[in-house]
Amino acid sequence: MDLLAVRNLHVGFRINDAFYDAVDGVSFTLKNNEILAIVGESGCGKSTLATSIIRLHHGRNVRVTGEILYGERNLLELSEEEMDHIRGAEIAMIFQDPLSALNPLMRIGDQIEEALTYHTELSKVEREERVLQLLKQVGIHRPEQTARQFPHQLSGGMRQRVMIAIAISCKPKIIIADEPTTALDVTIQAQILDLLKELQKETGAGIILITHDLGVVAEMADRVMVMYAGEIIEEAPVQKLFSNPRHPYTRLLFHSMPQLHSTKKRLHVIEGIVPSLINLPRSGCRFSHRIPWIPKEAHEEQPKFHKISKDHFVKCTCWKYFRFRDEKGEAD
Repeated sequence: MDLLAVRNLHVGFRINDAFYDAVDGVSFTLKNNEILAIVGESGCGKSTLATSIIRLHHGRNVRVTGEILYGERNLLELSEEEMDHIRGAEIAMIFQDPLSALNPLMRIGDQIEEALTYHTELSKVEREERVLQLLKQVGIHRPEQTARQFPHQLSGGMRQRVMIAIAISCKPKIIIADEPTTALDVTIQAQILDLLKELQKETGAGIILITHDLGVVAEMADRVMVMYAGEIIEEAPVQKLFSNPRHPYTRLLFHSMPQLHSTKKRLHVIEGIVPSLINLPRSGCRFSHRIPWIPKEAHEEQPKFHKISKDHFVKCTCWKYFRFRDEKGEAD
C-alpha cells in the first residue's frame, strides 16, 4: 500500500517576473515500511522536493502544482491549519542543518515538548517523561542534563539526534530525512544511520532519504530515485541500481567514486555543471550537454520513462548508446 503518491509535481520560483521550475514533473510513490533514497548532486532539486511535500514553500514568488496524495487527501489543497495538524504528527522532517533548524533560545527539552503539546493530549508530567524517553531512544546517555541545555552546548552529532527525537516524538507515518549525516564525522554518521534504521523497523514508518552520498544509499535504501536538474532520470531497487546502473548520469556518478582496487591516479570528473534555473533546457535530454560525445540522435526530443526490467525505469533513450570517454576522447 502506498503511504504517499506524488504526481506530476512542479515547484517553480519567480526570477525576473517569470517562474522557473526547480522540481519539474516529478512523480513517485512511498510504501509502508520502505526507505526510498533520492540521490543527486547539489542543485538538482532534492531538498526543494522534500520541503514541498510538507508545504514549506509560501508566497507570491513560489508556484507549486500537481498532486501530493497522502491517503485520500491532496496536501496541496489543504488549508494551512489542516497542514499544521499533519506536519510533525503524521509527516515529520529531519532537516539538513540542525543548528539552523533548532531554536537557539529554547532549551532542548522544551523544543521536543513543543510538538507533544501541539499534537497530543499528554499532561505536563507525561510530556516531560516522554521527552526523556525520546532522548534515551536516540542514544543520548544523560537525557536530564541534555534536556536543560541549549543547542549551542551540544555537538553536531547530538544536535542531529535531537532533531531525530523531535521528528519521531509523535510517531509519524512518514519521515523525510534531508541529508541527515552532512558535516558529521564518519563514526557519528554510522551511528545516525543505524539509529534511523532501528527506528524505521520499530515504527514501520516510510522514510524518504535525501542524500548525495552513494555509500549512505547502499547502506540504507530499499529503492532509489536518481535526480538531475529537477527531474527523476532513473528509478530502481537499490541492489539493481548498484549492480546495473543504466542512465549516463547514474553511470558517471558511480564512475566518479573512488575505487578500492583502482590503479588510476586521478578520479573521474563528470564534465560540465548543472545548469542554472534560468538556463535549464526545458525540452530534450537535460544531460546531453555533459556527454557531448554521444550523438544528438541518441536523445529523445521529449524524454520519457522506459521500463528496462521489472521495477527499473530510465528516462530518455540515450542510455542505449552511452559509452565512457577517456582523457584522450576515445571510448573506454
